Amino acid sequence: MATGTIKRIIGDRGFGFILAEDEKEYFFHRGGLDPTLEFERLVGGERVEFDVEASPKGPRAVRVRAA
Repeated sequence: MATGTIKRIIGDRGFGFILAEDEKEYFFHRGGLDPTLEFERLVGGERVEFDVEASPKGPRAVRVRAA
């Protein structure tokens, strides 16, 4: 499990980016959020925990939840 902060949210497209503590940036899609987290309520700078999964376009954050 990794931790980081929400860096940017593209609300109209349903995705965003997380800046992890190791300074890597991970893409996430609203479908990859834990059910306890609402995409519409996410804000930049919010601390989150997540798992990393391989995808065709590179690693992405999944099971994103509040830290």
